[in-house]
Amino acid sequence: MRERLTGRLLGRAVDPEAVFLALEERHADVFWLDAGAAAAAGWSYVGTGERAPFPGEVRLDVARTRRAEEPPFHGGWVGWYDYESGAKAAGAPVAESGGGAGEAWLRVTRLLAVRHDDGAAWAFADEDLDEWVAFLDTTSTSEVGPVSRPHERLASARHTPEEYTSLIERCRELIRAGIAYQLCLTTRFTVTGVDDAVDVYRRLRTATPAHHGGILRIDGRALLSASPEQFLQAEGGVIRTRPIKGTRPRGVDPEADAALAADLAVDEKERAENVMIVDLMRNDLSRVCVPGTIRVEALWKVETYPAVHQLVSTVSGTAAHGVDVAALFAAAAPAGSMTGAPKLSAMTRLHELEGGPRGVYAGCFGFVGHDGALDLAMVIRSILVEGDQAIVGAGGGITWRSVAASEVAEVATKARAPLAALGADTPVAWASDILN
Repeated sequence: MRERLTGRLLGRAVDPEAVFLALEERHADVFWLDAGAAAAAGWSYVGTGERAPFPGEVRLDVARTRRAEEPPFHGGWVGWYDYESGAKAAGAPVAESGGGAGEAWLRVTRLLAVRHDDGAAWAFADEDLDEWVAFLDTTSTSEVGPVSRPHERLASARHTPEEYTSLIERCRELIRAGIAYQLCLTTRFTVTGVDDAVDVYRRLRTATPAHHGGILRIDGRALLSASPEQFLQAEGGVIRTRPIKGTRPRGVDPEADAALAADLAVDEKERAENVMIVDLMRNDLSRVCVPGTIRVEALWKVETYPAVHQLVSTVSGTAAHGVDVAALFAAAAPAGSMTGAPKLSAMTRLHELEGGPRGVYAGCFGFVGHDGALDLAMVIRSILVEGDQAIVGAGGGITWRSVAASEVAEVATKARAPLAALGADTPVAWASDILN
């Protein structure tokens, strides 16, 4: 297999969904990094590859320039990195076993890149580029069938709302004692009887399109995500992170929706929670960036998605000489938005509180390019399918001013769309109107 892929600009539009559906019937290991249903901006990538180890040796201090029309990703690796791998490397205790444990990566052998603002498409392959282009010619005009309706299934929860409320109060006690000043407390929901991860993903992306969605099927496991959070992005020697802290559901009408977004924008607790993680990520990036280059490019920006409003900030820095992907992960993984702060103290206490592994949830997924470009999303609003079992994680940042009922409702809001894609309602106790 060649180290780099050969590429060609195609002179026609190509539907990433049609290509993925055709490709996944022929290959066990496939991916679709998805800019979202009806996307009008961004890039989508579809392809396959060979299983490979974590690409930690790729250098990020590369001042590469890219023409605007060229794909940010044109060869390298696609995969995911789980929460426990990052937490263990950082020195925190972890649960060593459980569904969805472990990372997984593919070295890409065939790749389709589609730019959504104008539909331009590129084909890349390690060999037989003509054969890959011919495959794309055949599938680009294929009709995509309608999304199927899910079978009804039952979901079980790791914690009841009452147990989760008790854990929230324990987090507040730790904060009062000065052990942490924010703790990202999580739980999980499990659904059995899942028979087609691809169908589940098509339902998920239709209901909640997101700029960092995707389905990755590697070594018998499938990660399905409608993630709105970009964890790490690097290009041209600049590294960025875009932490999300602060959530509101969408309103039942335009007036109510606007009111919820406006409330999020000025909520003192949500802004404090967000800026705590901004400071943590500034610290994390400072470990791998040139001193004096760390910048907060955006603070407390409200972004709106089909299911929720989110409070988003952006932090950036220039990669220091010699910094590679392994060094970046050692500095920044797991993401501060999914741990709390101080990070090691938060992870240690969350291990005691949560009572089980997170697995891929709260990790990251996406691409690492040969040329030092990378784009990795948080594994949130996501589903991990292994065998006939699916796992959905959800949680929220706990601060001293957290109100337990609101935090419980936030978990239910975040879990609702992934569970619905699986054909499962939120467990009755979590779906109570009193909570939501």
